[in-house]
Amino acid sequence: MTTWRATQKANRRAELMTSAARLFAERGFAAVSTGDLGDAVGMSGPALYRHFASKEALLCDLLVDASERLLEGGRGLTSSGGGPREVFDALIAFHLDFATSDANVIRVQDRELANLPADVNQRVRRLQREYVREWDRPLAALRPDLDDAERETRLLAAFGLLNSTPHSAAPSGERAGGILAGMARRALLDD
Repeated sequence: MTTWRATQKANRRAELMTSAARLFAERGFAAVSTGDLGDAVGMSGPALYRHFASKEALLCDLLVDASERLLEGGRGLTSSGGGPREVFDALIAFHLDFATSDANVIRVQDRELANLPADVNQRVRRLQREYVREWDRPLAALRPDLDDAERETRLLAAFGLLNSTPHSAAPSGERAGGILAGMARRALLDD
């Protein structure tokens, strides 16, 4: 059973991660101080250290968490028992939803991934490769004519399209997301 205190600590940690994603996306990691992070959630900057070992640890947790959530969601969809097309459409919708609901995390990952410590960078990239493999299975079933290299190229291009949603969806909102999802689908399946 989770205690009230543990729940409050988990909630504060999640609040810090959400605020950090917003601030890092707006200003860049280096331009955000621990004081800025504390102010964003109504606590002192040094109180951050009750939840994270450092500002860098917060960034690491933010990006590892995002990659783990994507992989978990992708695995859930690919193991759902649906047909390849149904699974593929669900993966596109899932990723698009992630990119729009966690737009700040996408921006931070675009900008800060290379600045993570080597071990964390490798972990995030490993999780990303596993996520790509979840997409590759239904794509291979739908397009058996494509070799591994072409499927990977198409998948990475589709992720680029879907991940551009936070940068392109503001002027036209959901419409831009729908356009990008259609473009990703066509890039992957030629339909």
